[in-house]
Amino acid sequence: MIEPFGNQYIVARPVYSKNAFGEEHKKKCRSHKTFLDHLKECFSCSSKKAKRIALSLFPIASWLPAYRIKEWLLSDIVSGISTGLVAVLQGLAFALLVNIPPSYGLYAAFFPVIVYFFLGTSKHISVGPFPVLSMMVGAVVVRIVPDISESAVEVPNNSTSNGTTLDEQRVLVAAAITVLSGIIQLIMGVLQIGFVVIYLSDSLISGFTTAAAIHVLVSQLKFMLQLTVPAHTDPFSIFKVLQSVFSQIEKTNIADLVTSLIILLVVFVVKEINQRYKAKLPVPIPIELIMTVIATGVSYGFDFKNRFKVAVIGEMPSGFQAPVPPDVKVFQDTIGDCFAIAIVGFAVAFSVASVYSLKYDYPIDGNQELIAFGLSNIVCGSFRGFASSTALSRSGVQESTGGKTQIAGILSAIIVLIVIVAIGFLLAPLQKSVLAALALGNLKGMLMQFAEIGRLWRKDKYDCLIWIVTFICAIVLGLGLGLAASIAFQLLTIVFRTQFPKCSTLANVGRSNIYKNRKDYYETYEPEGVKIFRCPSPIYFANIGFFKQKLIDAIGFSPLRILRKRNKALKKIRKLQKQGLLQVTPKGFICTVDGLKDSDEELDNNQIEELDQPINTADLPFQIDWNSDLPVNIVVPKINLHSLILDFSAVSFLDISSMRGLKTILRELLRIQVDVYIVGSDDDFIEKLTRCEFFDDEVTDSIFFLTTHDAVLHILMKKDYSTSKFSHSQEKEMEHDFTINTNGGLRNRECQVPLETRF
Repeated sequence: MIEPFGNQYIVARPVYSKNAFGEEHKKKCRSHKTFLDHLKECFSCSSKKAKRIALSLFPIASWLPAYRIKEWLLSDIVSGISTGLVAVLQGLAFALLVNIPPSYGLYAAFFPVIVYFFLGTSKHISVGPFPVLSMMVGAVVVRIVPDISESAVEVPNNSTSNGTTLDEQRVLVAAAITVLSGIIQLIMGVLQIGFVVIYLSDSLISGFTTAAAIHVLVSQLKFMLQLTVPAHTDPFSIFKVLQSVFSQIEKTNIADLVTSLIILLVVFVVKEINQRYKAKLPVPIPIELIMTVIATGVSYGFDFKNRFKVAVIGEMPSGFQAPVPPDVKVFQDTIGDCFAIAIVGFAVAFSVASVYSLKYDYPIDGNQELIAFGLSNIVCGSFRGFASSTALSRSGVQESTGGKTQIAGILSAIIVLIVIVAIGFLLAPLQKSVLAALALGNLKGMLMQFAEIGRLWRKDKYDCLIWIVTFICAIVLGLGLGLAASIAFQLLTIVFRTQFPKCSTLANVGRSNIYKNRKDYYETYEPEGVKIFRCPSPIYFANIGFFKQKLIDAIGFSPLRILRKRNKALKKIRKLQKQGLLQVTPKGFICTVDGLKDSDEELDNNQIEELDQPINTADLPFQIDWNSDLPVNIVVPKINLHSLILDFSAVSFLDISSMRGLKTILRELLRIQVDVYIVGSDDDFIEKLTRCEFFDDEVTDSIFFLTTHDAVLHILMKKDYSTSKFSHSQEKEMEHDFTINTNGGLRNRECQVPLETRF
């Protein structure tokens, strides 16, 4: 019964152990599904299930019929045009990161959008090239097809002939990598393992993308300075590229350098204006488009290509090329890299999609997203495109310009299509240094994440450490190896957090039923002879030793050492008693000899197992109080603990090794007459202990109580009953009928045992 009084309440109920609660409140008999039941459900078929699967595979069938033409169409048109223009420029720019001709970036900006329109679940992300992903693909492309053409791998359609150019080989390798990445994503989606993205924390993704932004910056220097820099893909490659750049810095093309610096300055300034005045601007200023038009016109009008020898995009073929099958040999050489590309691409896209889904309150399906991106990459790679995800800046444009659905995405694809088939030739005079500057202009958000380190350190030092390690690994080892090392380190931090948990000793606060860490509060109350120990993490093979040591530190002694000391003392007492040298008086023991020397037998290490057995004094005509004075030369450490409460409310599981270790600890405590109680554990936790035959004659299931306060009250009543003057009926009434007041009192109808008198 609960009786509220203002902001206080009075609870009247019995003290519950787990067993007592189970006897009074019967649990439902629930049958859990077996693996066979799940298989039957998975392969069963019905009209409702078929409809649900169809709608999940083609989300467009759900949202397109509900499209609000009058309310959304105009916004989607404006957003689609703005996003399409940005997609064209980013496709051209990010193709440089893949080390292929810029025109192929338009394919990566077109095909994924078409596929995602039908299969994607996010309404706001803009699918297409992403600088980090492009950088990862480019690193693999350079490794497979280095600058020396003789080292090129075989590619399909007789591409190994002498007429095959280096660019064509790299395009086909990039396409094969994209197809394999898409296949991996598709398989993961079909197998419903989209949860894998949870192993990439926000801190890891942030550190990784920031490091990738540094890689992008360094890789674009050769285009901004127009230098011939050999490609490097091994660890420490970023430093080798920098060394190569600075070793030939005197060969810099001044026209390219000046143009790229001007573009960078203007883009950064206007983007800052867009950010600060986004509430007042109807649409963001399309600075990338404006600067591209100006730079193309200036380059064409002043003939930069011939006058200043700048590198330009050059001829851009119109239309599409026929699809090509991927090279299986490339699959064999790049399977590990493709897996990393698939995971990173999906993780970034799903993170951005999650932000917009929370903002606009609609669901997204991680497994369906994997299927959508997998098929997008397969189709894109078949048409010589490269891996796609979502660019943060491009998705921001689509959302900020009023995009409501993927209608905006399909309209942006139409803009890209127009450039591919009709007006792409107009971009031929555009300098590659301009594209490099535009690519760097999109990295501001990634680079600004450096400012988050301090805030992250104040929030969680482990997360900050993950960020720093991820950043360093990705910079030093490269993006592929760096990602693998970062994930391994992140998983290691989980082990560190659980292997060294912050265990604490609890005490009563406010003389109520609330128990907190005694170090955190000024006025705390602890029942005499009772310790409350809390473990805030799972207990398993790696931390059971740490848990045991922390428990020993909390109670102030080693149970095993006390047990062995008492058994050795008991052997001496038996020996004295048999020889008639020991007398028992009301005041204690009287020994008729002045000293007793330890025999070799008593100190023999071979008898160590005997010393670990329960203390048995049944053969003695007297009881031994181990905290009183013992016969001369018999010294046993005294302990002032009679009850130990283990708060396992945060312990979610135990493994077999930790069960064995925990049972050993409990046995040692019980054998030295310290009662042990476990509180807060889940029913499944106890059921697992039962299945593993944890309980026996010494360690029984009666040690479990619902709450810490239940265990404390049980201990107080148990100790009080041992000296109680009440009749048996009164004791029974006290055991089953009492009220817990907000002041911590234990009140019976005829008597009151206040808790504060015990503390």
